[in-house]
Amino acid sequence: MIRIEIIANHSVEENILEAMQHEGVGKFYTKYPGVYGVGSAGPRMGDAIWPEENFALVIWCGEEEARGIARAVAAVKAHFPDEGIKLFGLPENRPAGVNFAALAAVQTMPPLAESPPSAQEVSEVQAPPDTAQTALAAQTVSAAQTLPGAQTPPRKISAPVEDGPEDPNSE
Repeated sequence: MIRIEIIANHSVEENILEAMQHEGVGKFYTKYPGVYGVGSAGPRMGDAIWPEENFALVIWCGEEEARGIARAVAAVKAHFPDEGIKLFGLPENRPAGVNFAALAAVQTMPPLAESPPSAQEVSEVQAPPDTAQTALAAQTVSAAQTLPGAQTPPRKISAPVEDGPEDPNSE
């Protein structure tokens, strides 16, 4: 199985769906109607400055259907080269994606390494922790400890009330 993602301008949505129907592929899909971002064709934010919007289709299929989808999208892209039509494929159970160029065959990814990297290899790659990230992590841990079911019970916080009745919840 392969996960196909098509991201394109709304203006070519019907063209892509019709091309897939013509190829007999992509009968079952999930559609995300309002997708915002910045790609090689420019920003698509759906606002006053960048009014265009994209849509996304996600399709799980086999290799043959993926090739048909690639042909359909390539045909639409040939007709509308400036509309920012992108097609990506990710083989099932694989850590990295495959970028499908026009009519590209589905490629299989190389197998994962047999053993995980050693602690020394990992420490050589990791940068020293950022102070802001460390502080955020400490806040997150502190906040998590106040959640129901956490090991540390939440502390009751009460502020003194000036010139008013005494707070019945204060200790």
